[in-house]
Amino acid sequence: MTDETNKHGHEAAATDEAVNDTPEVVEAAPVAEPDPLELARAENNDLRDKYLRLAAEMDNLRRRTERDVKDAKSYSVAGFARDMLAVSDNLRRALDAIPAEAKEAGEAGLTALIEGVEMTERAMLSALERHGVKKLEPEGQKFDPNFHQAMFEIPNADVPNNTVLQVVQAGYTIGDRVLRPAMVGVSKGGPKAAATEGDSPAA
Repeated sequence: MTDETNKHGHEAAATDEAVNDTPEVVEAAPVAEPDPLELARAENNDLRDKYLRLAAEMDNLRRRTERDVKDAKSYSVAGFARDMLAVSDNLRRALDAIPAEAKEAGEAGLTALIEGVEMTERAMLSALERHGVKKLEPEGQKFDPNFHQAMFEIPNADVPNNTVLQVVQAGYTIGDRVLRPAMVGVSKGGPKAAATEGDSPAA
């Protein structure tokens, strides 16, 4: 009886150990279902951000296109205008090459030729001006490297230093850009020109 009792006791203990070794089942917390309203709000905010970015890009594209069209209208003739300035220069050289004595003699043929060349020069410059080309008039103004090209210095203590005293070749602008800088002679030796705020370029 004792052996059988012990046997039953060992079996009961083994059963208890097996029960104790069984892992406890932990119930998972219920997963909350996403709120459809919150999802709709998030999607709405995302779409709104995309729309605002797209609208900003379209506005920038419109501005760039307007600027490109404006530049094309304003500066498309720049190359042609520059070539025409060379022709205008030659007309002016031809007029300047006529001796003063011949002009004063007033021969009918020569006078008519001079007037014709002058008329042609004026018509050409007028046509260029209609397309936005303007002549620079820098004489007597402060030298501006953005619009003038200094060719030589002229000693003169009576005028401020770096004043344009002589124009060797006329300069021109087209719109807001320099088509050709004016080639000039500037003063040297005079007092320094006072820098004034808001100096406008010579034009």
